[in-house]
Amino acid sequence: MGGVYGRLAAVRRAELRTRLVVAVVLAAMAYFIAPSMGPLAWLCLVFVSQMGERAFFQTPSEDPGRGELAAWAATIALASVIYCSLGVYLWFRGGEVGRSLALLLGAGSLLHVTIHMYHVRLLLLAANLPHALVFLGLPISAAVSGEPLMWTILLGAILFLAHLAVTFRQASSTTRQFEIERNRAEESNRAKSDFLATISHEIRTPMNAIVSAANLLRHSRLNKAQREQVEVLTDANEVLLSLLNDVLDLSKIEAGKMTLEVAGLELDRTLQGLHRLWRPRAADKGLDLRLEIDPAVPAAVMLDALRLKQILFNLISNAVKFTHAGSVTIRLGTDKVAGEDMLAFEVIDTGVGIPPEVAQRLFGAFEQGDAGTTRKHGGSGLGLAISRRLASLMGGAIELRSTPGQGSTFRLLLPLVPAAGCEEIADEAEASTGDEALRGLRVLVADDHPINQRIVELLLAPFGCQLTFCDDGAQAVELAGVQAFDAVLMDMQMPVLDGVEATRQIKAGGGPNAGAPIIALTANALDHHRAAWAEVGVHAFVSKPIDPRQLIASLAAAASRIGTRRAA
Repeated sequence: MGGVYGRLAAVRRAELRTRLVVAVVLAAMAYFIAPSMGPLAWLCLVFVSQMGERAFFQTPSEDPGRGELAAWAATIALASVIYCSLGVYLWFRGGEVGRSLALLLGAGSLLHVTIHMYHVRLLLLAANLPHALVFLGLPISAAVSGEPLMWTILLGAILFLAHLAVTFRQASSTTRQFEIERNRAEESNRAKSDFLATISHEIRTPMNAIVSAANLLRHSRLNKAQREQVEVLTDANEVLLSLLNDVLDLSKIEAGKMTLEVAGLELDRTLQGLHRLWRPRAADKGLDLRLEIDPAVPAAVMLDALRLKQILFNLISNAVKFTHAGSVTIRLGTDKVAGEDMLAFEVIDTGVGIPPEVAQRLFGAFEQGDAGTTRKHGGSGLGLAISRRLASLMGGAIELRSTPGQGSTFRLLLPLVPAAGCEEIADEAEASTGDEALRGLRVLVADDHPINQRIVELLLAPFGCQLTFCDDGAQAVELAGVQAFDAVLMDMQMPVLDGVEATRQIKAGGGPNAGAPIIALTANALDHHRAAWAEVGVHAFVSKPIDPRQLIASLAAAASRIGTRRAA
């Protein structure tokens, strides 16, 4: 209901100038028809009443009480009484022309008020009652005084009011229906958000174990074959995570709210990872998967790494899927488009090719080459549509050249912005110094999942962290109230007390950890989850599956903050 009053107040404020201009015109006409000081006095009263209404209801309450609502109704009723008084003046002082103008003024006022206030009945009644009484009362008084024609005019006025009432009822019914449909849409949107949040959490939790185990294996003693297998596992984990993020981001793409995270990126390392991932799959089909990188391409560029991997994953996946013999080539070079330097990624296959009529609709959502494609190869048909949207958001485009029976070339063009350094290299350098930064760091870990606790222990214990574990938010609050910690790792979805509320209580409790840095470590990674953590003032946000470099960097930053505070 607060929205209704807010919108109505906004409309009244926006129309103030129009109402005053119309009042000036009416006063001038009234003075021309029946000269006296009356129209001028009326104009002054209108100006005062309108200014009073504007000042009084500049910022209406979201849910006005009876007193405020009654005051608004009284103010509007007073303004209506003043406004329709000009009709009375014209009726009795302006002759036949004045009477006609008085009736037109009354009909116009009734129509205007009904259009703008029909959704608030009390205010509609307060605004319309004075106009209706004058609109009917004037012809009634004349008819009673012995003017038979006025009974006909009165009948016309009654019919006008009847039509207005019918219009009001229809408008009210339509508004209620719109409100019902809007509530249904909001409920559906909430259900979708809850579903995505649940799916995200439930998938990220087991993925955390897989990704973390792969990362730990990566740094253990392995022979060449084992290391390559771990690299394939790690690359597959990264792609699976990017696909999960793609599903969660689909609603953002549809709503036009997708944002990019541009940072330094090593192109060679990215393409090597994709090549390593897809080479075994191509080999299973007897295909030769080639990688060609022009040496002139800068080693590090500024790009959104996740979005680039999503696009290339889709293009390579389609090439391998629809190529039955020959080869698939991943090629990276540079090009100039309209005088601008561009990165040119090409995925070239010797597959079935795409007919021109199919190519025109291939980038549409849920589109694939033919009706049997989904049954034979799987897929939702969203990959190329999402890829084109992502490329456009990144300032680039995707082009397609294809000859049926000979193969296809998908070409991704993106702006070439060289980077002075690479974020991934910086992360590794930061991680290498984590040994000293984290040694002896007292860390409270609140997580209800035993596997997650074990993963944190395997990741941090080698750095010399002193870890204390608890299974829910209530235990975290209790431990934080009696024992000093240098940092707290807080899960979000836990029994007894969730992580956000536990963080709020720790910070507000004034205990030994009121100022300790709290790091959100959670599988709840949607935007509204991040906003909830930001509201309680967490030091950092690390999503699951855990990126060890990000976790170590966040704890190292917390340790630095602790050192600064202790030195002070």
